[in-house]
Amino acid sequence: MAELRSIVRGTLLENEPMTRHTTYGIGGPAAAFVTPRDRKDLSKILKFASQHSIQTFFIGSGSNLLVADQGIDGIVITPAKALTNLEFNGGRVTVESGVMLGRLVKECNNRNLTGMESLIGVPGTLGGALVMNAGAFGGEISNNLVNVDVMKMNGQIETLNHGDVDFAYRFSTFSKDEFILLARFDLEQGDPRQIQERSHKASRGRKSSQPLRFRSAGSVFKNPEEQAAGYLLDQAGLKGTKVGGAEISTHHANFFVNHGDAKSADIAELIRIARKRVYKKFKIKLDLEVKTIGFNQKDLDPHAS
Repeated sequence: MAELRSIVRGTLLENEPMTRHTTYGIGGPAAAFVTPRDRKDLSKILKFASQHSIQTFFIGSGSNLLVADQGIDGIVITPAKALTNLEFNGGRVTVESGVMLGRLVKECNNRNLTGMESLIGVPGTLGGALVMNAGAFGGEISNNLVNVDVMKMNGQIETLNHGDVDFAYRFSTFSKDEFILLARFDLEQGDPRQIQERSHKASRGRKSSQPLRFRSAGSVFKNPEEQAAGYLLDQAGLKGTKVGGAEISTHHANFFVNHGDAKSADIAELIRIARKRVYKKFKIKLDLEVKTIGFNQKDLDPHAS
């Protein structure tokens, strides 16, 4: 730790509770929580972690993340509050990975650039959104993507064109050993009234359908091809199911909320219960949309051996 501290020019927090860095407000301590000052700082940190075979995890704002109660024995690196430049050159938008999606959507809307408005209200950073190919109301972050600059664990920077990365529903093929630095998008000028209407429609839909009063990590499960996950969970009678301080929302069954004192183990148990009951009723296996750190497969899947 002393050696790591000597090379970090940004912020290094030791044994940092992940409750402070997830929208769930849940999670044990990270051995080292780092916000690099710049690319040079990030390069040194990644090289150090690689040379010493230290587990390294990249997170954004923690809006789609469940961290185990025992914490993280490794280095957690975030671009939030560091890589936050946002530049416009006509329709070309260059966005660093720490930029919050809300800021990106607002700035695009202000310039009458269309293509991002359906993402209004989606939490998180640009980096996290790309990894999970975030989307809402018919739009996905990858739709207008040109390319992405990533930094490898050896500190080298590589540009990946859109065709170099496979995107699907809440999925991308970015490697866990690639730190997203920035992305470039090409957007077109749109009708201001239509952009505003689509933004309002997405915002209204989010406010009416999601339990925004309580801490959550967004949708827990991906929507299977057969039916929306929330519908399946609702039909399986899971709304209002509680474990400890966690509950399957009575407002939207695909949101598991923290009422203030929930543990990761409580959320994990709800995930197991939900998967088991939905499979029993519909013979459909639900896949996680929320990202997890520190769990074994059997912790989250009742069908795992």
